[in-house]
Amino acid sequence: MAKLYFYYASMNAGKSTTLLQADFNYRERGMATMLWTAALDHRGGDHAIESRIGLAADAHRFGAQTDIHGAVMAAHGETPLSCVLIDEAQFLSADQVWQAARIADEGGIPVLCYGLRTDFQGELFPGSAALLGIADALVELKAVCHCGRKATMNLRVDAAGHAVIEGAQTEIGGNDRYVALCRRHFTQARRAG
Repeated sequence: MAKLYFYYASMNAGKSTTLLQADFNYRERGMATMLWTAALDHRGGDHAIESRIGLAADAHRFGAQTDIHGAVMAAHGETPLSCVLIDEAQFLSADQVWQAARIADEGGIPVLCYGLRTDFQGELFPGSAALLGIADALVELKAVCHCGRKATMNLRVDAAGHAVIEGAQTEIGGNDRYVALCRRHFTQARRAG
């Protein structure tokens, strides 16, 4: 039975790297996959998915109105898919998460979603909330805070490295805009910001 998986973590935990490794494992065995990532994230340049350690792959891009279920099932009709992998899954809508569940439940294709659990204010993203609610398997990937504890929070910082405590939920950025911290250091940084 195919399942819907949610691999979640803070920034710098290796989510995209893990996704690309899983994709490689399927493809190495001659199995077809379909990769997706958020249309609003253009940091990959020529590649839609790019990890901080240099691995990269092309992928389909989803926006708020993308029918992921329809696109996957159409592709599956042409070339049977063994797995669907979705990066930046926090940007999925709740409806798209349910579409991913249909792909697993009705299409029989495992769907592996990778994304952040919470935003820079410690609030759940809509896609993450839906995945936490309905995924068959939840897997926490680990990042490390500067103190050595597990980093679970994403601190948004300004150009001077000070905590940003207000703003839009979504602001694309990497190490220049976000720092992965344990909850204790996240809270301290926000109080000082």
